[in-house]
Amino acid sequence: MSRQRKMILGAVVRGLPGCIAGWRHRDVSVETLKGASGLDYYTHIAGISEQARLHFLFLADSPTVTYLNYPYLLEHAAQDYYLEPTTMLAAMIPGTKHIGLVGSMSTTYSDPYTVARVFASLDHLSAGRASWNIVTTGNPTSAQNYGHDAHPDKGDRYSRAEEFVRIVKGLWDSWEDDAFLRDQKAGRFLDPSKMHILNHKSENFSVRGPLNVERCPQGYPVMFVAGASERGKELAAETGDALFTAQPDKVQGRAFYQDVKGRMAKYGRSPDELAILPGAMIVVAPTDAEAREKRAYLRSLIDIEFAVQYMSSLAGTDLSHLPLDKPLPDSLRSQPVWSRLELMMDVAERDHLNFRELAIQYTETYGHQFMVGSPSTIADELQDLFESEVADGFLLRSPIYPKGLEDTLSLLIPELQRRGLAQAEYAGKTFRDNLGLKRPPHPVATRRGMAAE
Repeated sequence: MSRQRKMILGAVVRGLPGCIAGWRHRDVSVETLKGASGLDYYTHIAGISEQARLHFLFLADSPTVTYLNYPYLLEHAAQDYYLEPTTMLAAMIPGTKHIGLVGSMSTTYSDPYTVARVFASLDHLSAGRASWNIVTTGNPTSAQNYGHDAHPDKGDRYSRAEEFVRIVKGLWDSWEDDAFLRDQKAGRFLDPSKMHILNHKSENFSVRGPLNVERCPQGYPVMFVAGASERGKELAAETGDALFTAQPDKVQGRAFYQDVKGRMAKYGRSPDELAILPGAMIVVAPTDAEAREKRAYLRSLIDIEFAVQYMSSLAGTDLSHLPLDKPLPDSLRSQPVWSRLELMMDVAERDHLNFRELAIQYTETYGHQFMVGSPSTIADELQDLFESEVADGFLLRSPIYPKGLEDTLSLLIPELQRRGLAQAEYAGKTFRDNLGLKRPPHPVATRRGMAAE
């Protein structure tokens, strides 16, 4: 992957508005809210995203009711329609030919064999466009949905994730690329010498293998890692093809970029093998003034009680007793539910924001870059971050769906293409091709070739 080619651009696919209060927006009809559980909604988003030549679609997930322990939010915040991501990705395949399809699946509440099989199947069905977003699941209410009394702590979740990923990759290598002969005349369907049984046994896992799906068109589906914690950065440096992160500040974002890229050498990897993709919330209109009006209306939908409860859900503790006119106490940094809360507290300290100001800002932006303006104004901001080595591209978010995404695709993307920053055509057939990533060779076949030399 070369930094000189193009920004890597993807879009978050949401069943509901990206701004937590956006479900009340005047451009979001009740029919749209109801339709967000249907196939037409998602295939429409997939179709227009491919027409705009985005690299990928990104589907997040939550295996629980997000605000189960926060009654006010449960009643007043639209609960995401978290349809199971890989099911939605499969539904998007027939209507698309080029765009990458990224789906989240938890290493904490899944089994390696299932994950390996699901994404290998998607990669075959899509002719090489599948991608697994590796997540460890932050919401503790997920545990009881899977028969657990308690949610593992972050360290245990990441230790499991690291081993989990190694197992999945091992299962994807169950068969060499030419193992399936399909020789009808000779009566040989496959070559057993090119089958590799994993036989992985540890304290946490016992996985025999082999996978009952042949090797993927991409070798391995593209692997995303989401997060900004130390363990998340390490996992991305070791094995990720792309890292999705929230970086609301340019200076912090550049330090984060250099930090993660600097970790890769010890794993024998080049910095160009990992794309760092911060989220960018986009409010775009034909003019800056119109965009500012859009932003003001969005902010008017967020009341302070709503914002405080939302911040409480991120901190994992009730913050409603704290004074609104003072900063959040530094003690909250110790055990936030999400690492991006600490990032936002850094921004609040730098910008001298009190709790009220931070709560409104975070509820509006979800901790991402928040860009408001005309296509030219926003393109200037994205270009600056790209050329300043803060990002290799961006995960584009919209405060409302589908209208907000439609505006981004019709107004902003053409401006980026005009500047030569966004691709106007797809470079290859697979998602790896379009990211400029090499197809991983089978490790046993590679060793065999080296021995023959």
